[in-house]
Amino acid sequence: MNSFGVIFRVSVFGESHGPAIGVVIDGCPPGLPLATDDFIPDLTRRQSGSKGTTKRQEADIPEILSGVHEGFTNGAPVTVITRNRDRISSDYEGFKDIPRPGHADFTSKMKYSGFADMRGSGHFSGRITWGLVAAGVIAKMIAGKSEINASLISAGGSTDIEKALDEAIAKNDSIGGIIECVVKDPPVALGEPFFYSFESALSHLVFSIPAIKGIEFGSGFDAASMKGSEHNDPFIDGKGKTATNKAGGLNGGITNGNDIIFRVAVKPTSSIGVEQNTFNFTEGKMDILKVTGRHDTCIALRMPVIVEAVTAIAMADLILIDRGINTKRN
Repeated sequence: MNSFGVIFRVSVFGESHGPAIGVVIDGCPPGLPLATDDFIPDLTRRQSGSKGTTKRQEADIPEILSGVHEGFTNGAPVTVITRNRDRISSDYEGFKDIPRPGHADFTSKMKYSGFADMRGSGHFSGRITWGLVAAGVIAKMIAGKSEINASLISAGGSTDIEKALDEAIAKNDSIGGIIECVVKDPPVALGEPFFYSFESALSHLVFSIPAIKGIEFGSGFDAASMKGSEHNDPFIDGKGKTATNKAGGLNGGITNGNDIIFRVAVKPTSSIGVEQNTFNFTEGKMDILKVTGRHDTCIALRMPVIVEAVTAIAMADLILIDRGINTKRN
């Protein structure tokens, strides 16, 4: 399925080498000031061009097709698209015979009976995250005063990201990374246990980003080796501020008002220039695959703004749900 959300509902569409990609946001409140220029800062952060990113250069200019009138959202679904221009589809023809290890070439072929669009990885491409970032721009408006910041804190297992990147480029290989996201001044009491807790909603979205392999909140997996006396966060005032933040700003799946802190693991890009011994499905025997074309050495470099976007989307949906349930408090 390609939609997420209960009230603030986001639907992505398009393929990497199709005519356009985009997003539809249903349930967007009316009266939000919105113009194409509002999308540019975050969309620019997602673009390639820096060392270690793909040489594919798309302008990523947004076009608003619906949901905005005279500079404000009007309550109708907001549709935003961008045109795909820089496409070299021939780079992907061989993957029908020899699917890339670690990629969705084989699974998409099986799931869609051979009809999947494999150009540029089709609908499984990281390019589709353009729509998430666009939706995140609007979601950040709904999140209000909350400040959402994500950053790449390590790559290739090292905090020396530049060095790890240079080594991977020299070897024609790829590396993954860890992204940390912090939400400062979040609303208190967001999250609807059991099945739409803050962690549940956000994790659902985070794992919808291609290449994500794990997520942890607060102390994360380290909590398993702690005692309760070490992990508990004592309250220090009547507003719920805590002395420590091992819980990452969440208790019982509900935000407690302290900073929300989580980290996500991004795998190495599957498309690599290193020769791989893998199966040729057409000839029915093992074969050598060496991927050519334009691919990111470290896709995690471009992911912080995407992580911020999905965080904002989850928050926006939970804020609108909370307003409907807790009318007296709001």
